[in-house]
Amino acid sequence: MSWVVLALAAVSLFLSMWVVVPAPTMALLPLAVGGPEISPLLLVPALVIVALAWRRRDRVGRIALGVSALASALLVIPLVQYPRAVPLSITTLLAGVDMGQSRLTQRVPFAAPGGVQLTADIYQPMAGGPHPVVVQIYGGAWQRGLPGNDAVFAARIASRGFVVFAIDYRHAPEWKWPAQLDDVQTALAWVREHAADYGGDASRLALWGRSAGAQLAMVAGLQDPGVSAVIDYYGPVNLTHGWREPPRPDPIGSRDVLEAFIGGTPDQMPDRYRDASPITYVSSKAPRTLLIYGSRDHIVRPQYGRNLHGALTAAGANSELVEIPWGDHAFDALPAGLSGQVALFYTERFLADVFK
Repeated sequence: MSWVVLALAAVSLFLSMWVVVPAPTMALLPLAVGGPEISPLLLVPALVIVALAWRRRDRVGRIALGVSALASALLVIPLVQYPRAVPLSITTLLAGVDMGQSRLTQRVPFAAPGGVQLTADIYQPMAGGPHPVVVQIYGGAWQRGLPGNDAVFAARIASRGFVVFAIDYRHAPEWKWPAQLDDVQTALAWVREHAADYGGDASRLALWGRSAGAQLAMVAGLQDPGVSAVIDYYGPVNLTHGWREPPRPDPIGSRDVLEAFIGGTPDQMPDRYRDASPITYVSSKAPRTLLIYGSRDHIVRPQYGRNLHGALTAAGANSELVEIPWGDHAFDALPAGLSGQVALFYTERFLADVFK
């Protein structure tokens, strides 16, 4: 029996260690992202294993007790760090985010550049408009993704009185920068023309992107005077620095990703790297900005979010930075997780304030 308890303790420690250990490979990244997000749920069996080990009086049992106690201590870290200003819902952890009620129209075509059909998924509030508009841009290293990604958050925001246009763009490596920006700008022109058809008011417009999508949202938003606000979840900021100083560990191969997106290295294409970097466009005329980064992000390091926030505030722009201590890259892949709840809280509060 003691050996069984030790085996369970070892499994618990393996799952819990990702609260503090960064993922060295892409295959292990889901554990590093997901472990902290569901740590309260993992803590329950960890404590049960502690209780079982406590009852064992032999040497193996004592080892199991130490291992399971260490696992429990690691799983407590995100709870200790959780911001007191943000409600924590165990019900949400168990049952998922309450998406409220909204209407979804899928795969609405808006352009076909180079023969690539681009579409949008449109989430509408149940009540009549006109409502503020949020344009959502997915991540995926500029190489993959669909408008249907991040549907939980889109539906939730729509239920709160926003028309959400989740848009598509062409992917690298087949399509290099600035094709993706061209597609975002084409989508914005289409949204402005058709927003009223879906109960939206395009004069009140925010961009919301994740990772690669956040880079596109920031570059587009910083150049478009008609954008009221930008929400940036863990987006790249300075692509030249990102190439020259890749993270360690680097589970996605950041240099390869950037070269596939831009078409070469910063030495070969310095102008493209500069033009694709959001920090290039910072000015006092920047829209209101919400930046949300994970402190444990080993793909887009949190220092880049701090740098962008510092540049925006130094220019006199209105910027808010939220850093999630236990958060890794793509933390909101688990929308109901701890980071997802924090990010949604600040996102809803920010949008409500911008469009009050």
